[in-house]
Amino acid sequence: MKRIVYVCFSFCSVFFIHAQTYNRLPIPQALKGPECTLHIIDTFAQLRSGNQTITGGINGHQFWGPTIFVNKGDTVRMTVINNLNDSTTLHWHGLHLPAVMDGGPHQVIPPGTIWKPFWKITNNASTYWYHPHLHEMTLEHLSKGIGGLLIVNDEQESALPLPRTYGIDDIPLVFTSRRYATNNQFIVQNTAYGDYLLTNGVHNAEFTVPRQVVRLRILNAEIERSYSIGFSDNRTFYVIGTDGGLREQPLPVNRLHIAVGERYEILLDCSKDEIGKSLDLLAYNANQPFGFPGGEPAQDGQFGSLLNNKNFQMMHFTIGESTGTPIMTIPETLIPFQGIDVNTATGNQDIRVMGGAPNSPMPFHFNGGIFNITRVDKTIPMNSVQKWTITNSNVFGHTFHIHDVQFNLIARNGNASAVGQHELGWKDVLYLPRNESATFIARFDDYADPLHPFMYHCHFSNHEDDGMMQQFVVVPPSDVNDEEIDYTSIQLYPNPASESIIIDSKNIDLYYVSIHNVNGKTVMMLPQPERGVPIHIGSLAKGIYTVKMIDSKSKQTIIRTFVK
Repeated sequence: MKRIVYVCFSFCSVFFIHAQTYNRLPIPQALKGPECTLHIIDTFAQLRSGNQTITGGINGHQFWGPTIFVNKGDTVRMTVINNLNDSTTLHWHGLHLPAVMDGGPHQVIPPGTIWKPFWKITNNASTYWYHPHLHEMTLEHLSKGIGGLLIVNDEQESALPLPRTYGIDDIPLVFTSRRYATNNQFIVQNTAYGDYLLTNGVHNAEFTVPRQVVRLRILNAEIERSYSIGFSDNRTFYVIGTDGGLREQPLPVNRLHIAVGERYEILLDCSKDEIGKSLDLLAYNANQPFGFPGGEPAQDGQFGSLLNNKNFQMMHFTIGESTGTPIMTIPETLIPFQGIDVNTATGNQDIRVMGGAPNSPMPFHFNGGIFNITRVDKTIPMNSVQKWTITNSNVFGHTFHIHDVQFNLIARNGNASAVGQHELGWKDVLYLPRNESATFIARFDDYADPLHPFMYHCHFSNHEDDGMMQQFVVVPPSDVNDEEIDYTSIQLYPNPASESIIIDSKNIDLYYVSIHNVNGKTVMMLPQPERGVPIHIGSLAKGIYTVKMIDSKSKQTIIRTFVK
């Protein structure tokens, strides 16, 4: 369904196309865990009139991918099949999991290869996401539209009177923007901002919401731009969730700053609106403080955009009939929050934003140097609580994301009271304005791996690709291993095999297994496979295969072959 709306155009008011044509908001397919298969593909999308745009998708989607639903306590098993022409990775943003499953720059999936990570969901109910994270290719792969949301449910959230009918009163909203060449292809390089907003992969999105309380799960998936969101009638809405969980109480606001990589869940009360009424979600981005990403005055060039320093429309809503079981009131309380005791911190980490000055040969980076995939920048003891302070002495704002953990933001510029009320709770991304610092506290437990690091980085994907990223390992109290191990007993069976093989590793825990064809190409990657669990090889062609196995303790490689 499409509508035509005529509005007045003003530089300082809302930025519209004069004759506004709306497109129905697509709701990504719901993919129920705990076992999920994700096919990453090159594809095309008709994003606007003229040529189709080369995009990337997952499981048949032309831009963006399915929304994965899992439950806290599940052991999820992902089968990721890379059908791109490029290598890529898939990072589970915000999830607490082993480093070898994390999907960062070290877990490269070559074209035509299957990657099979698995882990136990210990995160609280919230909105997370997954996206490519291949170093120096993150910007390109994200720009194509590869990624998706991952929603965790748990018993506490399920007991609350909240909207949760996906695609009806519980609406995912993924915002980003793109700039187009004359042939309708995305302009990726030397472009910080897009000219045209995309919501769930379409321009000028509209959706009919029921006349009741509605839940919006919002992700800022931009390259750099922040949003200061609010509604066209300046109504109050309610923040109920941050990156990593629900708040103690809904927070009433009429503006909310959402930086790149952040997710917020909000409640919109439409229970008193007339059916047929229209309502717009806007970015109130005009006249923001200097350094606000997207606040630059330029309309073109590397840091220019038709959306810069403007208030612009993000979503058009129409009020429709309520559902059969509507939520009609905003709950007074949500989930009790117990943060990390600051007094338990045993270490301090200091991160400073460097570089990026005009005409400087050094791009933005952190103290300690531009990203080097062979260099471990920080070593964190397992089961420790660490206080991190990130200082941005630059003239431009950034976002900071850390893998592995959810943190509590405890101070801005050394002042606890300067932390925004909307930021209180579990976070994995923070906004860092120009000439400011932010301090958070995090607990590093469960997973220790001195071989595979986690990342921390600016979540502007162009800054990340340029080297504004470093890595840390979490290490156990000791890593001494004097025990001699007999590897001769490790065998594969059946051999020859047809549909599956089993690795008989006796009492040896394997850290990583990869399967290679006769030409040496990796066809399957299995991080920390479970002992005695069959490995399905039915999709492999007939031939001779080499299996490389890394022992968890010694990190020694054991090689066996099998015939299919």
